[in-house]
This record gives sequence, C-alpha cells and structure tokens, in this order.
Amino acid sequence: MALPEPPPLGASALPAGTFDGETVVVTGGGTGLGRAIALEFARLGAHIAILSRGDEHRAAGVSAVEALGGRAVGVSCDIRDPERVAAAFDEVEAAFARPSVLVNNAAGNFPVPAEDLSPNGWRTVVDIVLNGTFHCAREFGRRHIAAGTPGSIVNIGASYAWTGGPGFAHSSAAKAGVKNLTETLAVEWGTYGIRVNGLVPGLFPHADETEDIRGVPGRGDDDEEQSAPAGRTGRARELGWAATFLASPFASYVTGHTLVVDGANWQRRAMRMPAFTPIRDQLGKPPFEG
Repeated sequence: MALPEPPPLGASALPAGTFDGETVVVTGGGTGLGRAIALEFARLGAHIAILSRGDEHRAAGVSAVEALGGRAVGVSCDIRDPERVAAAFDEVEAAFARPSVLVNNAAGNFPVPAEDLSPNGWRTVVDIVLNGTFHCAREFGRRHIAAGTPGSIVNIGASYAWTGGPGFAHSSAAKAGVKNLTETLAVEWGTYGIRVNGLVPGLFPHADETEDIRGVPGRGDDDEEQSAPAGRTGRARELGWAATFLASPFASYVTGHTLVVDGANWQRRAMRMPAFTPIRDQLGKPPFEG
C-alpha cells in the first residue's frame, strides 16, 4: 500500500488569487520541477518571470504559463554573474513589478566519483548552485531592503545537504551551503520583513531530467518501490503546492525552515545499514588509474 495520490492537476492548495498581481521570479523555471513550481504560482494569479540561460527553456516556460491564461516573461540570465543577475531583475521590474517572491531553483549536477571530479566540474556546480543562489537572493534582498517592502525567498535544496551525497560531492557540498545560507539570511533579513525558506524535493521523475542523471545505473527501473516507505514517487504539482505555501501569507511566521517533500525517502529505513557498494561500482566505472 502506498501513500494516497494527491488531488488532481489543476487543484490549488491555497485560495484562488493568493498571488494576484504579484511578480514571482523562478530561476530555471522553464523546465522540470522549476516549471511545475512556476505553474502553481501562475494558477494563483502571479505574473511569472523565468530566468534561464537557454532560449528554448525560457520559451517553454512562458508558453506553459500562458496556456493557463497567465502572464509570463522569459529573461536571459547566467546566475553565476552578479551583474547579469542585477540586469535581469531590472528587466523583470520593467515588465511587471518588483518581484515579491524569488524561487532559487536553477542548479547544475552530474554523477561522478570525487577522485574523477575535475576542478572545473567542481567550480561550475558550486558556482551555479551556491554562488548563483546567493547572487539572486542578494539582489532580491537589497531591492526590498532599500524599498522597505516585504518579500519571500524559497531556495530549492537537497536531502544530501544533511547526509552527504556519494557520487555528488560537488552538488551535495553546494546544497549544504544553500541550507546554511537559507538559515543565515532568515535571521539577518527577518527584521526587514523578508522570509527565507528551503524546499527539498525527493524523487520526482520528470521528462526534463538530464542525460547524466537518467544514465545512473538502475535509475527509473523501480522508482515506485525504491521510494518506500511512501510506496510511490512524488508528483510535480506536490512540490509546486509546497512552494506556493512557503511563499504565501499563510506561512507568514515560517522562516529559516527547510521543508522536505519526499515521502520519508531520505530517512533511515532499516535497523541495519545495507551492504555498501563502492560508488565507482554503482556508476559502472572502471578502477581509478590516476
């Protein structure tokens, strides 16, 4: 038996119009879980700004929002570049208004044993995941602090920020930094009316997963069974509902918190740990030769 299925696509966890007239920025919001989050904000009346480097990704996100009858704009942005981030926020304000919500969703990741990870690979992932999150949060925060207006930030994290992530040393270290940044900014910026929370997805299969991730041996073979104790994987809309709640007035006293939406997947599930398989073996890599 599995956890019950959620309400159908199109249902909302919050009252209609919760974000009417507000502007929501979603980095990496043109594909995958980022797009699912953007769509749930759009259903609740928000204008959506999708920040992404990819033309096709931005267009796909804008098209999906408009198909719901919402308004959206795609803005080219490399979040690793703080000057480009500032320019992107200028474009968003010119198109709509100062964003009241920022969802830091953009990320980079690929599986690799740490001994095979190049300095450039490490730097690229950390630069996108941790530095990019900071650049966007800083730009958002500075604008609201200067204007004296409240705001809400939702940083997308990962459960291996707590546990470590064998095969993902770069991403897990960066996500641990994002979790700490979330908690630090919540304390610093609470006095300005800015809330900062984290949102951690579990196993949410979607068509936009990268080839690197889909190529992990065994990936997708038995996802429903592997998501025990929930007995099923997540549905993208469930993450969208969680994001809209954290950013909404109904969570006005929630800040510095990281909400995990994963059906208890990351919790220890046995009295004894399973037999350990080295990461190189899990990834089908030959012995390291230096």
